[in-house]
Amino acid sequence: MLRPLALALTLLAAAPALAQTAPAEGRPIIIGQSLTLDSKVLKDTRRINVHLPASYAGSPAKTYPVLYLLDGGEQEDFPHIAGLAQLGELSWTYREMIVVGIEGVDRRRDLTHPTTVAKERSDFPTSGGSAAYRQFLGQELKPWIAARYRTSGETALIGESQAGLFVVETFLKQPALFDAYIAASPSLWWDDQSLAKGAAADLALWPAGERRLYLTIGDEGSTMQEGVDKVLAALNAAPPKGLSWRYDPMPRLQHSTIYHPAALEAFKTVWPGPRPD
Repeated sequence: MLRPLALALTLLAAAPALAQTAPAEGRPIIIGQSLTLDSKVLKDTRRINVHLPASYAGSPAKTYPVLYLLDGGEQEDFPHIAGLAQLGELSWTYREMIVVGIEGVDRRRDLTHPTTVAKERSDFPTSGGSAAYRQFLGQELKPWIAARYRTSGETALIGESQAGLFVVETFLKQPALFDAYIAASPSLWWDDQSLAKGAAADLALWPAGERRLYLTIGDEGSTMQEGVDKVLAALNAAPPKGLSWRYDPMPRLQHSTIYHPAALEAFKTVWPGPRPD
């Protein structure tokens, strides 16, 4: 009989402490909306997270540029990039924007082009699907967003690391897909730097049009830097007509710390927004 009584007394004694640690009542802080899109191109369902500017609901006649964020899941880069978009809404140092985050599923598959390097093919057997992912963005996601939100027609693509590789590949291979490109520490070492080595040839085929590029890299080691340097050499040798670009190295930062400051500088470069009167 003593054991049940002792247990009951213990639980009663712990009750006040448990009550003190219970979450306080309140309302949630919401930075976006999460939706799903069934993709015929990719043959699966993708989760899409959307942040709208604070002025969106109260300005029914206003349209906004759209930032397409790779690795845009709730547990990926969506919260901090949406936070930076909100900072622009408050400071007017860059324009208000709609942020569209595409949650990652298989990053090696979606964000890399095919590799001829045997070890990469062995270590990452699902890699090489960037062309299909780009088709999904252009043929399905962009029209889907344009049909649901008040977009201005201006678009930008942003990514870091492997997502940065995809940004640079899209910039070189299909530049008309977006108006602006933001790549932070792109993994241009992939496939023995084949994308960087072919940059000059790709730029020579560039279609006419006004576009912007923001490119940065942290202290990433020689292999990644060499890839970026090859792209820079091609841009300096024969910059495409209509391209406005900025190379903004951040040698004091590393792979794990560069994205947030890089995105902040990129927004001020790509979509500057002077303070209104």
